[in-house]
Amino acid sequence: MPLTDFFKAPKEGTLEHKVKTVFENPPTIESERLILTKILPEHAQDMHEYSCDDDVTRFLTWSSHKTLKETERYINLLQKKYRSGVFNDWGLILKENGKFIGTCGFTSFDFENNTAEIGYVLAKQYWGKGLAVEAARRVMLFGIEQLKLCGFCAKCIQGNNASLRVMQKCGMTVEGIYSNSMFIKGEYKTIVVCRGTKEQVLEKIREKETPV
Repeated sequence: MPLTDFFKAPKEGTLEHKVKTVFENPPTIESERLILTKILPEHAQDMHEYSCDDDVTRFLTWSSHKTLKETERYINLLQKKYRSGVFNDWGLILKENGKFIGTCGFTSFDFENNTAEIGYVLAKQYWGKGLAVEAARRVMLFGIEQLKLCGFCAKCIQGNNASLRVMQKCGMTVEGIYSNSMFIKGEYKTIVVCRGTKEQVLEKIREKETPV
């Protein structure tokens, strides 16, 4: 492939074009208890409260933030990524108190097969309330309705059973367990990969949510 092909604008009407267009300025969407919105500098303090928590980042690919300035720099970087249409996450605002409690969105897309990987992170005090499932299902429904996705995948480090349950409650099943397949924070980790079709996801969305 010629090097110039990497810099071509995506063709109009393709999934790649839709993703870029949508996430240049992501729309605000809602679920029963959450508002999913663009992550902004004003969310830095709330984000730092959970991003500095080692329990939250234990099974993530990134390390805990050491200072509020680190979180602020990260959110400022996100603004550039949004403008380029290459960052595909929403911030999660809890309706009952307006608190920014985590993020959820698309980690990557398989443009050829019309599928996407989802990811999520939630402040520890809000674990066990079904909020990660609620957010993930809303994001996946957006993907089906607005981006015309036909399937989804998600990954977690082996041992992160709470994340695995979220995947399962979103209609995905374990595709494979890949031993020592990712080098994360100085050591190789075993990764669990789950996948689900559009139909499997929609079936779960129609069910009443239950806490994880």
